[in-house]
Amino acid sequence: MKKLGLLFISLSLLAASCKKDDNCPYRESTATAPANERAQLSAYLSAAAVADTVMHSSGAYYVIHTPGTGSGSANVCSGITVKYRGTFFPSGQLFDESTTPVSFPLGGLIVGWQKLLPLIKAGGKIDMYIPPSLGYGYQNITNNAGAIIIPAGSYLKFEVELISIQ
Repeated sequence: MKKLGLLFISLSLLAASCKKDDNCPYRESTATAPANERAQLSAYLSAAAVADTVMHSSGAYYVIHTPGTGSGSANVCSGITVKYRGTFFPSGQLFDESTTPVSFPLGGLIVGWQKLLPLIKAGGKIDMYIPPSLGYGYQNITNNAGAIIIPAGSYLKFEVELISIQ
């Protein structure tokens, strides 16, 4: 009987240690870009002569300029502070940027950021090339006045400096 009670206590402790953070509303995405988006993004990178890109298993591409020296990597439950510049790729037309640090929950951002930002640590810099399915998808993104700021099916480039991870 003692063995059975000890087994129950051990299993309970094991289950509790495997439990996810209940305070985090985000979960890791399993999304990946379809083959046609991967091929199109690869063609854009080749045509623009972007060197040293690496394809992530999700289908997004990246270039790490500075890996950072922080003590940990971000995850979907992390708060992040960044400076960034977002452009359409391959045109280079700017659609958003932050010249001063801004903070976000990583899990609340597009999947491309969730997949690629954990590749660097605080102090790191990365260029991220994101296909539509890992970005804003195939619907127009509009501002409060109804003007389209990101057209459906856009390929995006983000230049990101990761200031800190909370």
